[in-house]
Amino acid sequence: QVQLVESGGGLVQPGGSLRLSCAASRTIFNAMGWFRQAPGKEREFIAAINWSTGSPLYADSVKGRFTISRDNAKNTVYLQMNSLKPEDTAVYYCAKAKSTLIVTRTSGFDSWGQGTQVTVSS
Repeated sequence: QVQLVESGGGLVQPGGSLRLSCAASRTIFNAMGWFRQAPGKEREFIAAINWSTGSPLYADSVKGRFTISRDNAKNTVYLQMNSLKPEDTAVYYCAKAKSTLIVTRTSGFDSWGQGTQVTVSS
């Protein structure tokens, strides 16, 4: 079982940027994804990346503002978040998919990080 550790969350003003990191405890071959969960809401797909090709997929709510990337040598996946809005406030989770294919449902992922809080507020 791979261990995933997120970092990089915090408090940022609207329009600001943050970069989240997710370090894996071993070499990754499967797709990786980012999700978020706001209080009282279901966990929501944000972005995913094919580990071998680097091809991404984004939710419409973040397309054009967020960028997912990975560093194979560091077994780390990143989420660059720009033009942040108050509605982006949530706990952000990274996850490892069950296969190399990109999926968007939480049931398609079998390892999860502990989450990192992102708060967008003035």
